[in-house]
This record gives sequence, structure tokens and C-alpha cells, in this order.
Amino acid sequence: MRGSKSVALLTLGCARNETDSEELAARLAAGGWRISDDGENADVVMVNTCGFIEQAKTESIDVLLEASGTGAKVVATGCMAERYGRELAESLPEADAVLGFDHYPDMAARLDDILAGRAVESHQPSDRRKLLPLAPAARQSAAAVVPGHSRTAQADGTALEAGAPQHLTVLRKRLTDGPVANLKLASGCDRRCTFCAIPSFRGSFVSRTPEEILAEAAWLASEGVKELNLVSENTTSYGKDLPDNQALEHLLEGMAAIDGIEWIRLSYLQPAELRPSLIEAMLRTDKVVPYFDLSFQHSSAKVLRRMRRFGSTENFLALLDQIRERAPLAGARTNVIVGFPGETEEDVEELMGFLEAARLDSTGVFAYSDEDGTEAVHLDGHVPEDEVQERHTRVAMLVDELVSQRAAERVGETMTVLVESVEDDGVDGRGAHQAPEVDGTVALVGEVEGLQVGDFVTAKVVDSHGVDLVAEIVEEVW
Repeated sequence: MRGSKSVALLTLGCARNETDSEELAARLAAGGWRISDDGENADVVMVNTCGFIEQAKTESIDVLLEASGTGAKVVATGCMAERYGRELAESLPEADAVLGFDHYPDMAARLDDILAGRAVESHQPSDRRKLLPLAPAARQSAAAVVPGHSRTAQADGTALEAGAPQHLTVLRKRLTDGPVANLKLASGCDRRCTFCAIPSFRGSFVSRTPEEILAEAAWLASEGVKELNLVSENTTSYGKDLPDNQALEHLLEGMAAIDGIEWIRLSYLQPAELRPSLIEAMLRTDKVVPYFDLSFQHSSAKVLRRMRRFGSTENFLALLDQIRERAPLAGARTNVIVGFPGETEEDVEELMGFLEAARLDSTGVFAYSDEDGTEAVHLDGHVPEDEVQERHTRVAMLVDELVSQRAAERVGETMTVLVESVEDDGVDGRGAHQAPEVDGTVALVGEVEGLQVGDFVTAKVVDSHGVDLVAEIVEEVW
């Protein structure tokens, strides 16, 4: 039976969206809403949409349409809602409202209106980069709403739910109970990659303060979290708007001092911004896992310039060598785009040669597609769609082979594994070189009796299957 005020909160897209959903969940709970993921028995279904690429937008619309069949009120929020607003509302009458980031502080009241049948005006999109000052140092005091950030102007004044972090004005309610949690460091991006629309709807880059992040990390530890996955649009920019020019290095030290946190993982590192002091801090700081999520996107210098990015095959291989000289077993992953306007067969061959030499543990391969409002739409040299798909297939097949080879190279390694699943048919976890959800897993064999989710064990890798490993337990760590 439906509760008096129940909302099913469905999250699509990236880890940053997941943290936004946990902020929304806490705000809604503070406003008297019961939170679930059961769309069939809710008064309102809220879909936190993704607007990154065409496939993600299609999935968001499909979920919204499916939600409309439950009989509940349907609300779209998140990136696609922020990006398209009223245009989405007009093309999707099944949604009762399309709400943007500016609605987040009073979202509970807006759902009250929708449930009561009162009209709520849908979001009117604008370039969110214009909401913050051009100078990074001036952004901390700006009044713009930024999801996940503690700001007086966006605090709604409602009482925190029982057990929530009393030291934060931004609320958070965990929607999962596992030993891993995403922790947002910053929002937005100042880069102007020609293929990416994210800065226009996420805004300019702004860091959360170290005090706020450390307080939330301590609260997550009190909730049983053992691994923090640090996320943002561009983690290597953290602190550019703060007085401390090594803010991220010092933040890692502060997190490592928190009791209960055992692994700290950095995601979304820009190779051009990965300064030596950060590499050094990542490799020397206790609890920071040797894992490098490097946003290469391509390796041809010519293609990268057209993307408005920096680097080359030689520079990227030198960066990987620099990391592996210090940490030979460090994990490394990337994403690449094939079929970008102007890309030639020679560029594709160079990219494939780079991937063969790079020995990455995981690689995401994306086929280029035009995105509304991006500079790349107007570039010359667009590759025919069938050729884009052929290149994508070719590179993806190579990647499958290469990551399998890299996994096989790890046979014989002894590693620490975090247990994430204990089922009748087996126990699975991840090594330090594997990020949650996007990389491979480790199937544990041997003395698995009594293991629980959240345990750490030492295990020796004895086999590999594609990107996944099989490891025999040597000893339980803690």
C-alpha cells in the first residue's frame, strides 16, 4: 500500500549523479517523504537523469516513460532535465514536472505541490557557467546553487534527519549500505573540450571546502564505509579556487587519518593536470590506493588538439612510465573516443598502437556522436557514421584482447581484496587496481567460509577470465 508521501528515486548515469541523489534523498526525507526505489508503489517517481551522450539521454526518456505507467506522478531531474528543461517537458507530457538544480534546495516542497495537483513550472535552461564568477578564487562566496555543496544561499533550513551529519548544511542520506561510497570533491569544469557539453549545464569548476569534505568522509566512516571513491568532473583541478595550492594533496592526508576508512580512490584525473606532487602524494599517502583513472580520450596529438586537449602518444606513455617506476603494480584505466571529426586511419592506428603499449587494466571505448551545443558539431572532417561504427568495433575488440592480457599478467600477484558480495555460489571482491562498477572483479576461492561484505583479505591471483581475476585467499586481513 502506498504511504502518504512516498517517492521512488531512480538514478541514472555517473557516480556524481549518485551523490546528487543522496543529497536529494536527505532533503526529501527531511521534508517528510519516504524514500524507496519501488516505482510500482510510490506516489511520485523521480528520475535523476543523465544527459551526457545520446544513448544516456535515450535511456533517461525510456525510464521516464516506464515510470508513467505506474500511475504515480513522474518528475524528471538531474543532468538531462537541467540541460533541456521546458523543451523536455513539452516533448514528454508523461512527466508531471521537469526540475533543475535550482529546485534542489526546496525539492520536498515542489513534490508536495506536484502530489497536491498544483502546477510546478518546469526548469528554464541557461548556461550555468554564467552563474559563477570568471575568477576561480571568487566562486566560493557566490550564491549560485551547486549540487553537493554547502552554501548558505542554498540551505533550506529544514531539520536534519536523525543520524545525518549535523556539521553539514548539505544533507546526505545513503541509498545503499555497502562498504563503498562516492564522495564528491567538486562540481563543474573549466575545460572547453569540443565534444563535451557538461560545463554548460554543470557550470564552472568549484571545489567543496576541505572541512566539508572531511566532515562528510568521517560521517561515511561512521556509517560503515571503508572505501571512498572521490569523484568530480575533473579531480585534478581540485583546489584551484582555494588558497592552498596543494589542497588535494593535503586533503588526502586528512582522509587517511579518519578511523574506519581503509581505501581512498581518486577518479577522473586529467593527464595534463596530473602534477608530480599529486602523483607523489597518491603513492606515499597511507590508504590511497595506487590507481590512476586517466582521461586520455585519444593519443594522436592532432586529434587531441581538435578536441582542445593536450598530450600525445609519447607524453601519455611517459606519464604511465613515471607512475609505474614508483608503483609497478598500479592500476590504470582510461576512456577513448573514436571517429572524432578529422580523425584519419593513421590516427586510429596510432591510438591502437598506444593502447597496446599502455597496458591498461580497463578501457572504455566510445563512438563519437554530435552533441547539442558543442563546438565539434561544426568542425569539418566528420567521419561517416558507418565508418565511426567500424572503428569503434575494431578498437573495442582490441581493447577486449588487451585488458584480458593485462589481467593474465597479474596471475601470481598477491593483493588485498575488498569483499563485496557473499553468495551461495561464490564470494567476489575487488583489488586496489579495480574501481567499483567500471573495472573487473576478483572471485575468491579457498577458505571463504565466514567472510562478510566489507572484509579485507590477502589473496594470490591464480587465474583470469577476461578482465576478471580468480584469487586464492592467503589470509584474512580485517
